[in-house]
Amino acid sequence: MQPHSPAGANAGSSEPSLHPYETLTPDVVLDALATLDLHGDGRLQALSSYENRVYQIHLEDRSAVVAKFYRPGRWSEVQILEEHAFSAELTAAEVPAVAPLELNGATLHHHAGFAFSVSPYRGGRPPELDDFEVLEWIGRFLARIHTVGAKRPFESRPALDLQSFGTASRDWLLGNEKIPLDVQRLWETTCNEALDMIAKTALATDAQGRFGSEFKSLRLHGDCHPGNILWTPTDRPGGGPHFVDLDDARTGFAVQDLWMLLSGDRAQRTGQLSGLLEGYEQFRSFDRRELALIEPLRTLRLIHYSAWLARRWEDPIFPINFPWFGSSDYWKGQVLMLQEQCEQMGEEPLYA
Repeated sequence: MQPHSPAGANAGSSEPSLHPYETLTPDVVLDALATLDLHGDGRLQALSSYENRVYQIHLEDRSAVVAKFYRPGRWSEVQILEEHAFSAELTAAEVPAVAPLELNGATLHHHAGFAFSVSPYRGGRPPELDDFEVLEWIGRFLARIHTVGAKRPFESRPALDLQSFGTASRDWLLGNEKIPLDVQRLWETTCNEALDMIAKTALATDAQGRFGSEFKSLRLHGDCHPGNILWTPTDRPGGGPHFVDLDDARTGFAVQDLWMLLSGDRAQRTGQLSGLLEGYEQFRSFDRRELALIEPLRTLRLIHYSAWLARRWEDPIFPINFPWFGSSDYWKGQVLMLQEQCEQMGEEPLYA
């Protein structure tokens, strides 16, 4: 079965199932805010988000907020509230993370079958990651995020590890026949080779889901790519980076929040890493041995990303935005990338 097959039918009916987000109309969004005495002036803009639905909403008092409607069934309410508590800890420590507002005594609300939160609107643009000073600023705040993250563990949120991102993703894709038969065997073989290499690293966990003691694990942002950092000019009050979207906050190793900010060839990535660590180590020590986890983490994200797309295919927004996904050519490309990752994992890690 191909990932781009149509959504399943309702029992006893040939009509396709209605995805929950298809019922989230602008009127439903505005009605949800009205239950919190936040009244929109009619201007509503969908922001870039595939996992959840996120909207910038202008209010009658001329202020603006951002409302996030969580994907049904992804996180439990307890797990969402753990994210909110973490973001509140960060803001209390004067880390520029955008936390949900407490309204009517709560940060998580419900309307029309959706759980949602409301946050203040923050403007900004992606950071210039070829600017050493910008990297240094970001590094300092990442260290402060991790200082807060190390104070206590998550109780219900999972770890970013070999099992959850790698093995489970592989097994789901194969078990649900999402890979075309003409490339399935080659992909499985290459994926297994990559996972075997990762199993020899600190990203493997024991039967109880615990990391070994080689490195210290902590609460992370989890998805710290340039799109989740809003940069404002430093000559303005409160200028610098603002970290948004802790939806993927998990337990893991500190290097996870650094590596997605690296791009380009090895020399460029080394320079970027030097800038991040120059700032980071002004506030917190960094175990350089974790740099050996960069390519294993990149490989896990590659496998997990394919499984994520396949799992979400019945959401109408995914076929529209990812029309290239699911073909034999796509999976052949994944095989090549996994082969390249196996080579990368066999090379000397970055150092700075």
